[in-house]
Amino acid sequence: MTILVTGGAGFIGANFVMDWLAAGNEPVVNYDKLTYAGNLENLASLKGNNRHIFVQGDIGDYDQVLQTLAQHKPRAVLNFAAESHVDRSIHSPEDFIQTNIVGTYRLLEAVRAHFTGLSAPDKSAFRLLHVSTDEVYGSLGFEDPAFTEEHTYQPNSPYSASKAASDHLVRAYHHTYGLPVMTTNCSNNYGPYQFPEKLIPLMIHNALIGKPLPIYGDGLNVRDWLYVGDHCSAICVVLERGKVDETYNIGGWNEMSNIAVVHTLCDILDAEKPRADGASYRTQITFVADRPGHDRRYAIDATKIDRDLGWKPAQTFETGIRRTVRWYLDNQPWVKNVTSGAYRAWVAAQYQ
Repeated sequence: MTILVTGGAGFIGANFVMDWLAAGNEPVVNYDKLTYAGNLENLASLKGNNRHIFVQGDIGDYDQVLQTLAQHKPRAVLNFAAESHVDRSIHSPEDFIQTNIVGTYRLLEAVRAHFTGLSAPDKSAFRLLHVSTDEVYGSLGFEDPAFTEEHTYQPNSPYSASKAASDHLVRAYHHTYGLPVMTTNCSNNYGPYQFPEKLIPLMIHNALIGKPLPIYGDGLNVRDWLYVGDHCSAICVVLERGKVDETYNIGGWNEMSNIAVVHTLCDILDAEKPRADGASYRTQITFVADRPGHDRRYAIDATKIDRDLGWKPAQTFETGIRRTVRWYLDNQPWVKNVTSGAYRAWVAAQYQ
């Protein structure tokens, strides 16, 4: 028995692979294209582990996906592979169309071809779990109820539109072809190994090197924050006990504005790694022009996964964010290696 994880060298995928192998004996075939955010250094702790089988490949390569499925015969495919950064999607939407829509389509076609050839018992046991985002639901007002699984899709960025399209394709492949699928829609993840383009690792990195902490608009945009380890545990529960053709929203029950998150990070860093001049890291906060189409608020109602599958997050924001800051402080060589010249040029252009 084995599972196949696509995008398993990225932030969430790598955390999932490491947690999966630490918790049990079932091997993982890790299929990743190794883009800028897919990094084998994320998986360094698995070197020499014969239960971790790495395959470099693109989910858009039908033949390679089908060959990998035929060779390893996984009982489940978990699709983490995606272009996932809203800012990048605004400047380069085609990459998101190719990976998140065309890539998901070709992955589905390969899985469908593989599934068709399985025996009846293997078909009954097989699952495709598609990992998606709460951003497909659009934006909420400050007083609106949180997103449930029945919320209408209203994506507002090329990223969220491409993920919405992938969700619809996954659903269609169940209803048209009988593929046994499940979908999860998660809130904003944070934690170890997150590429420093996202809010939390970007702020930690910039704070430590003495650069401005750029905050879009008024900083009052609200997100629900989910510790990546909790997200991974929820996906395991959905894979084990979730129902075919169901969607499960995964949230941390931690709504916070961007400026409150950055203030929290600054206060933790003030205590853990004080500036040489004694000033607070808050003095580095700089407000910049808002990005186009910036959703005001996301909020996940995770009642269904609690009620039906018995999952709740283990970390509060207070415990999770301290773990995260500590990890980045303890792993500065990793940060240095991923923040290349290309990364610095992109950040400079994005937050000029």
